[in-house]
Amino acid sequence: MVKLTPPMGWNSWNTFGADINEKLIFDTADAMAAKGLPEKGYEYLVIDDCWSMKERDANERLVADPEKFPHGMKAVADYVHSKGLKFGMYSCAGNLTCAGYPGSFEHEFIDAETFAEWEVDFLKYDYCYHSPIIPGKYLYRRMGLALENCGRDILFSACSWGIDETHEWIKTTGASMWRSTGDIFDTWESVKDLTRQQEKLHPYNGAGCFNDMDMLVVGMYGKGNVGLKGCNDIQYRTHFSIWAFMGSPLMIGCDVRDMSQASLDILGNEEIIRINQDRLCSQPVKLAGTWAGEDLLLYSRQLENGDLAIGMFNLSENKAVGRLNLDELGLPFSTGRTLEVKELWTGESVEVKNATMVRELEPFDCAMLRAKVVKL
Repeated sequence: MVKLTPPMGWNSWNTFGADINEKLIFDTADAMAAKGLPEKGYEYLVIDDCWSMKERDANERLVADPEKFPHGMKAVADYVHSKGLKFGMYSCAGNLTCAGYPGSFEHEFIDAETFAEWEVDFLKYDYCYHSPIIPGKYLYRRMGLALENCGRDILFSACSWGIDETHEWIKTTGASMWRSTGDIFDTWESVKDLTRQQEKLHPYNGAGCFNDMDMLVVGMYGKGNVGLKGCNDIQYRTHFSIWAFMGSPLMIGCDVRDMSQASLDILGNEEIIRINQDRLCSQPVKLAGTWAGEDLLLYSRQLENGDLAIGMFNLSENKAVGRLNLDELGLPFSTGRTLEVKELWTGESVEVKNATMVRELEPFDCAMLRAKVVKL
């Protein structure tokens, strides 16, 4: 499968972990449809680990846990599809999954055929309990080849956590997205850490194979499987903005059945999603700015219609001021051009004076800006 923009959807792991079942998935599909998430671009509903029996059947096939999924996975896929969504599942490149269920090692082709028969559209492929003597690049190529020959178009989401120099070989596997960082947790420290981890990997992101910074924690508020301390809505807004700006897949991780209106507003901001889904898929450029400290990140991205996306992210607990000289964006005075700027969270216009943009940010806050090049 070739994906030209970052995949979007929902994954069960962040909130529910092992506590998944058929009713939860049906109710989640209902909620996603009712809240208009497919119309925003969130098209995949993905079941993570812990869905299967602990042993394969006599034919070496994976078997859904009949207590959790009494009607089987084909019935689950049919229901998800009936809601206008695509259905995703989980396996692992090792003998076992991360939670100790059967992995797909040396069962890649039979598992790919099984997923195709169940009409699966997305496979998250983890990296626990993998062979210590076979490099990961071979394990992921195996499953990539199996999926491409299974008779169904299945998005391959490689989840090797960025280890074993994944960035050097992931595009040889057929993966449409790859986990470029460690696991996320619902804390501000985790958001900051994953943002820092991503910085050196920007050159490897792009159409066809997207750097996955892990599922979103927006709206979790410290509840659920990776809940921990939780974040506030300002932090969630900045977290979502960073993931969107960096071109990461946007996979919701909260319980969408009872998500807050604030969370829905963050996840549903169409202008921010438009930046994430921009078809140019250009690499973010880290800007030096003026007097910017290490916790004030300034970035720009070229967009397909000639506009610029500009992100200012205050990762600190103190107020900060983002200052940009337009020369750093390629617009010195000599060009006779300036920028017409809109802030995408508030909708307000941002003034540019003397080829300089200044924006004050509250603690943990951000500015997501779309800028049009205009004549002076």
